[in-house]
Order: sequence, then C-alpha cells, then structure tokens
Amino acid sequence: MLHDLKISRPGLWFPTLWIYLVPFSLETHFWQDYNFWIGLLFVTFPLNYLVYGLNDYNDVEADEVNERKGNFLFGAKSTSEQLASIPKKIAVILLPFLIYFTVVSGLKMLLLLVFMIVINIIYNFKPFRVKERPPFEICIQVGYVFTAFFSVVLNDLPMLPWQTILYLTLFAFQAHIAGEIMDIEPDLKAGKQTTATLIGRKNTKLLMLLLLLLETFILAYWFKDYVLSAFLAVFSLWLIADVFVCFKEKPYSVQQMKLFGFAMNISALLSMIWVLYSGKLMQPVF
Repeated sequence: MLHDLKISRPGLWFPTLWIYLVPFSLETHFWQDYNFWIGLLFVTFPLNYLVYGLNDYNDVEADEVNERKGNFLFGAKSTSEQLASIPKKIAVILLPFLIYFTVVSGLKMLLLLVFMIVINIIYNFKPFRVKERPPFEICIQVGYVFTAFFSVVLNDLPMLPWQTILYLTLFAFQAHIAGEIMDIEPDLKAGKQTTATLIGRKNTKLLMLLLLLLETFILAYWFKDYVLSAFLAVFSLWLIADVFVCFKEKPYSVQQMKLFGFAMNISALLSMIWVLYSGKLMQPVF
C-alpha cells in the first residue's frame, strides 16, 4: 500500500489540489458541504494514482535510471512486476468515485470523468503515446484544467471565466516543463523524446521563463492580483539567474531537486490560502 501511495507522488499532488480549489470562495462556506471533502479526497490519491500510475506503467526504462525517483516526493521506482496490476488497481479505486459522482452530479459528470481517464490513456499508450510527441506532450497538460471543471460541476459553482482557464492552462504547462527539465538525463538514457531533450536545458528553461512572464502579466493586469504576480515575478528572476549565472547547462543534483520540490509544495500551500482568501482568480477585470 505504501508503494502505491509512493506511485501517486504525494509531493506532486499540489497541481490537482490547487486547481480544484480555484473556483471556491470563502464567502460560500464550502467546507460545510461533504461533497467538497469527497471531491478533495478524489483529487489527492485516486486522481494522481490514475495520472502517475499509468505514467509509471509505461515508463519503466526511464524510471530505472532516474535518480530522483524512489520517494514520496517524486514517485516510486518500480519494477515491471510491481506495475503489472496497476491498471486493475486504478479501476478498483476509481469505480466507487465514478459511481458516486455520477449519482450526485449526473451524466455531465460521468462524461467529464471519462474524458479525464481517456486523456491519460492517450497520453501514455500507443498508438497515441503523446508523452513522446513533443511539443504535444506539453499541450495535452491542458487536461489538468478539467480538475477545475470537475470542481465546478460537483460543487455546483459558477463556471470559470475564460481568463482563469487560460491562466490555469499556462500553469499546467509550466509545471510539466519543470519536470521535463529535471528528467533530461534519464530520458536521454532511456531514449525517451520530450521537448526538453529536443531543444536542450537552456532553451527549455527559457520557454518556462516565457510562460512565467505571461502568467505574471495575466495576474497583474487581468486579475489585479499583485500578491501572486509578485511571487511569480520573483520566481522569474530566480530562473533568469539559474539560466545565466548559477546552473546554466548544468543539471541539478538529486538533493537540489528535492529542495526545489519542498519549496514548490510550500509555495503551493501559501498560494492556495491566498487564492481562497482573495478570490481574485475568479474575478478578472479584463
């Protein structure tokens, strides 16, 4: 069971948790609704077990040579034998949630959940296997935004403004690119093709920087959220220093990657609190 928990990568639950919470406002007292808590539970272990379980099931060779794997922060390092039952386990874990959410929210919810499953199959399995078709492996990360749609449908919330959807899409792209940067060496050893292995570390970091700057602009000018935009601006400055002064083309050590992972989780927790408190991501002014 602990190995299955490790496969779900608790250290990387923050994107699904963060996106699930965006549509809420403290004024609605959402924490008093049990559906909120069941949905919150779903976007932790079950949803991430689907996402990362299928990923690991089809990525054994790359994970074998990936030094950052083998922990609760970045995921398990599993053998083919350990992963053989993953699809069945995913089905068993997801089925009760699918039934419950469909009963509560109807056909729209069922179609939404089926889509979330299908997009993970398209990402991982042949003949599609989008995860090795750059740059589409980045583009398909838009699937993360459907966590917010799930939250809206389950909790009967107002639909997200298109500006918020665009911001969350860029957030999902940026989070995925960060992982690709850390995995360049093991992906190359395993012959896995990604955007980062194709264009190189420096160019991938510059692509990530571009996304960060776009997010900073959107937050500052479309949402007037100067707190979150200031945080991303500081992150952008760090990335500039990373590219041109500190690391340049040099890979991160495992300890450095773990430090970055803990920092991402702390930042995510603080920003979740701010997003719920301010409600600005649901109130664009442009």
